Amino acid sequence: MSNPTVSIPSTPTPWWRVKAMWLVVGGPAAVVIASMVTITLAIKNPDPVLDKRAPNQALKPAEDIGDAARAEALVKLQPAQQARNHAASPVVPQTKP
Repeated sequence: MSNPTVSIPSTPTPWWRVKAMWLVVGGPAAVVIASMVTITLAIKNPDPVLDKRAPNQALKPAEDIGDAARAEALVKLQPAQQARNHAASPVVPQTKP
């Protein structure tokens, strides 16, 4: 039988040349950089504050329109109202007699 020989390098490999180390450090480093980019974008471009009075002000001109135009506008809204009401209503199972 032959004895396998193990060769030990005379100088150890520096840590930055070990490829597995970059997998261990690279993932968390990418997440930290992405979070910093996200924070920077959130600080530079904040969402506007919504005015709660705006819907009431938008409805005021609708009160001033004539009956025919108002009826036409309400007819256009009916599919949306039906869908909203259908989604909010519970489903009642049908019982067989």
